[in-house]
Amino acid sequence: MAEAHTTSYSVHPGGTKMYKDLQKLYWWPGMKRDIAKFVSECLTCHQVKAEHQRPAGMLRPLPIPE
Repeated sequence: MAEAHTTSYSVHPGGTKMYKDLQKLYWWPGMKRDIAKFVSECLTCHQVKAEHQRPAGMLRPLPIPE
């Protein structure tokens, strides 16, 4: 899995792409779960990949009860 994830031609694919690429050549029980765990623990992916969530926006203060 490490070779499929870090080679220069694949450039740290996400879990789904890595699963589809490896699925063509290999299969083992729990493969999708193992790949998802491996990709989620990749330090390079955490540092480089952009977050795909909208920014939360400005905080709004709660009204003061009377």
